[in-house]
Amino acid sequence: MFPFCTRGRNDFNHEYKSIRYIVSRRLDYRWGRSRNDDPNHFLGHGYAYLISSKLGMELAGKHKTFYNRGISGDRASDLYARWNEDTISLKPDLISILIGVNDAWRTMNGEPSGVTDRFGRAYRHLLEETREVMPDTGMILMEPFILRTGATVEKWEAWEEYIGQYQKLAQGLAEEFGAVWVPLQQTFNDALKQADAAYWLWDGVHPTAAGHELIARQWLSVVQNSPLAIV
Repeated sequence: MFPFCTRGRNDFNHEYKSIRYIVSRRLDYRWGRSRNDDPNHFLGHGYAYLISSKLGMELAGKHKTFYNRGISGDRASDLYARWNEDTISLKPDLISILIGVNDAWRTMNGEPSGVTDRFGRAYRHLLEETREVMPDTGMILMEPFILRTGATVEKWEAWEEYIGQYQKLAQGLAEEFGAVWVPLQQTFNDALKQADAAYWLWDGVHPTAAGHELIARQWLSVVQNSPLAIV
């Protein structure tokens, strides 16, 4: 989950001031995640950092605030368990969420924590609570993604089935809750024309530096041309 929070939106010109990213699994790269005052580390070194650095530079005069509250290995249920502390308490103007692959990972590995699939229920609960408590907060839901390499090769068909279900569910939730949907699976599929799967997702799940840049560019392309554009 990658919370991209912006705080302090001006209701007259709809400028977002605080953006929060919520990134699941290992996308946070375990670098502080906005929990300290070290500006060299608190946004991590992934796509959240890339988006924040670009927008922060371009909109320096607007003094946007960016948070990364992603935790490596988180499932949707883990995210929901800390939603009050890590999201609602910040009162963000804009939230961006990427979640899903860890839920599939636990199930595919036969781990006890993956016996019950809570992805859809937990995701819906946190979106419902967000809309109830912060009805004016913009939401961006990002599509979970995989490629056929590394960890996904042996059980590729099962991986495709699980992630395909999560992709449809997440897109349906985006439509239901009026969130901006950022498609990513086709973005990665198209990138295979330039380089092999491991170049983008080194184990089929986790992005490389190039993979994070690909995500950042797609996010910016979609969000900055949507009603939730950060200006």
